[in-house]
Amino acid sequence: MKRGRNRRNESWVRIAALAAALLFGTGAQAQTTPTGNAAPTSDNAIMITIFFKHDQSRPLSELNAQLERQGFYKAFPPDGVEVVSWYVMMGVGQVVTLRLPASRLREVNRVIENSAWGAYHTEFYPTYDYKAVGIGNHEKAKQ
Repeated sequence: MKRGRNRRNESWVRIAALAAALLFGTGAQAQTTPTGNAAPTSDNAIMITIFFKHDQSRPLSELNAQLERQGFYKAFPPDGVEVVSWYVMMGVGQVVTLRLPASRLREVNRVIENSAWGAYHTEFYPTYDYKAVGIGNHEKAKQ
């Protein structure tokens, strides 16, 4: 149990550092803090990948019933938060990548705390799109 808490704490430290960098970073451009259901834009958007790890000590039907009771699928994802991908990773659970304004990170966290915990163990990872760079490097290396 202690090991799981340490991983969770490490994930939250990473998220907090990313959020702080996005919200309080210095730069020549003026920064605005989006409010309410602000849409992600190029100057305020973050992506986060969430691992919803199934509690494998319990049957799937029990986990699904708990998620239903807690309102997980009604609450997640919050309105206005873009789902970039949502996969089932065999042996792990569900892996969801979201794009959202940095100001809504706390809201996403609270939805997960209130509706997913118990059925899932969660891990969070700041994420960015590397596909074009990776493919470009591959194509360049083949020449």
